[in-house]
Amino acid sequence: MKKINFLLLVFLFVVTANAQDKIYNLIVGTYTNSCDSKGIYVYDFSPDTGDFSLKNTQKTDNPSYLTVSENIKYVYCVNENGADSKISSFQFDSKSGKLQPLNSQDSKGADPCYIINDDKNVIVANYSGGSIAVFEKKADGSLKEAKQVVKHTGKGINTSRQESAHVHMVYFSPDKKYILANDLGTDMIYVYKYDKNAPEKVLELKDKIAVKPGSGPRHLTFGKDGKLVYLLQELDGTLTVFKYKNGSLKQLQETTVVAKDFKGENSAADIHITPDGHFLYATNRGDANTINVFAINKKGTLDLVNQVSTKGKGPRNFAIDPSGKFLLVAHQYTNEVVIFKIDKTSGKLSDTGKRIELCAPVCLVFTKF
Repeated sequence: MKKINFLLLVFLFVVTANAQDKIYNLIVGTYTNSCDSKGIYVYDFSPDTGDFSLKNTQKTDNPSYLTVSENIKYVYCVNENGADSKISSFQFDSKSGKLQPLNSQDSKGADPCYIINDDKNVIVANYSGGSIAVFEKKADGSLKEAKQVVKHTGKGINTSRQESAHVHMVYFSPDKKYILANDLGTDMIYVYKYDKNAPEKVLELKDKIAVKPGSGPRHLTFGKDGKLVYLLQELDGTLTVFKYKNGSLKQLQETTVVAKDFKGENSAADIHITPDGHFLYATNRGDANTINVFAINKKGTLDLVNQVSTKGKGPRNFAIDPSGKFLLVAHQYTNEVVIFKIDKTSGKLSDTGKRIELCAPVCLVFTKF
């Protein structure tokens, strides 16, 4: 009898462990100044069913973008608030979803809109400030004051949106030897050599790559093998493919996320590739509120599969769950996250009908436990 009970306990432990393995954390950053939002929300998300459940929240102002440490012990977010913007750090319990505030630092530039981290530093793109700031981590995961601030200068041909430099993204190269920074205001991709242990000059400019005037580079992503870069431009919806090697970019293809018969305002937003590297997705806000599906062919260039509605307004950020089964779109203006199912053969999206309702969601990050 004791042996049977022991075997039953072992069986239940294995089943529970496997069930835990199939659940991810979904961490959502929001705007808190437009409707009733606490700030950061943590959900359980099932890649088997697309179901979700809220397990914790953390009050903080306008955490419009966030990043999680590689060891999943810390969360860092921007607090986007004009000239008074900050960067905040939290200790994170991935099982309970609880966030414990550690500290905040001045962002050293107005309206930070993107944030990344490694084991040594947290790096921030300040949009209105037109700058990049580097913050070293302390042993407890909290942040020291900025040890380097890089200021961009210049402007573009769009007088209403490109009156000055606007850094919209910072992004590690796959080997983390470089950081690529998109500047919407100057129509440039800046490539910086990255020395994480440098006492002051962590970033050193290597190159500047000009893109189409007035296009407004916003977000980029690397192909699965790290040899290609895909850049989405906000102002005109251009999507550009580059060959990448050792911090150098060479244009390979230029296409668009804008339909031929579309008339209205473009505001291209986010871009991601499925975990298997077969499909690329890119969103367009403005009057479009669409997401394009592209197949990545053997050359690494893009073939349009289709374009569908995101089922809401203001599709800001979207995320593909680590299993590659679901794509979630955060709608800033209709206050919900729409959950799509991905057809792994065609890349096409189907609406599951499932919605996470919350105020002004703008950033989605998946983590394992």
